[in-house]
Amino acid sequence: MRPAATRTLYERVANRDRMVVLAGLACVAGLAFVLMQRSGDRVMMASMSMPYSAAFALLLLAMWWTMMMAMMLPSAAPAILTYAAMTRKFSAQGSRQAPVAVFVAGYGMVWTLLSLAAVTLQIAARPLVPLSMMMAVTSGVVSGGLLIAAGIYQFTPLKQACLRHCQSPLMFFARNWRKGWGGAFRMGVSHGLYCLGCCWVLMGLLFYGGVMELSWIAGLAVYVALEKLVPVGHRLSWVTGAILIAWGLWTVAGAVLR
Repeated sequence: MRPAATRTLYERVANRDRMVVLAGLACVAGLAFVLMQRSGDRVMMASMSMPYSAAFALLLLAMWWTMMMAMMLPSAAPAILTYAAMTRKFSAQGSRQAPVAVFVAGYGMVWTLLSLAAVTLQIAARPLVPLSMMMAVTSGVVSGGLLIAAGIYQFTPLKQACLRHCQSPLMFFARNWRKGWGGAFRMGVSHGLYCLGCCWVLMGLLFYGGVMELSWIAGLAVYVALEKLVPVGHRLSWVTGAILIAWGLWTVAGAVLR
């Protein structure tokens, strides 16, 4: 038996799980932005002295990983809060559940793998696609292609299907609930894959505005969150898609006619 004072503190925390989870996400996202900026500065310096070394690749991976965590964890808040609420309900009924951190770890695993893929692609394409010091594509044609591709993807059935799953975390858990730590981790991975399907082409726009440009990164993070959180997120994606296509065509035309 826990002492009465300990039980009271525990119950207070459990009853305020939404505040605890949101505060934790805010802290993690804020810390990730700080670490991303620091690792980005080191990447910039390292690119001048060791452009193809293992140390450079590790710095690049650290930058990408912290950037993905900073961008995607806030938009996953509804799913994380829903998981916390459901585990609290099941625990009250006597069923032991995995901590929220296990679900978040599964979600983060997806973006860790994307970070590895992004680093591999960036290093492989570096001799073919010149980048600025802020790691933005310098070719107008390639930049326009990134915008057009992101715009077209906004209208695809895959994008809309993944967006619906991200917008309805309660329905996601109702259909995919699994018990235990392994189940929580798999649910995190599954939800992360839906988010990846929703956003992966948009992440290519980081190379348009600059992988190391903080304002551009923050803008994309806010947009990704809005798509998932506002009731008309699917319409927002269509409007954004049309704007991106027009923007891309304008950019390509400007580059060709220059």
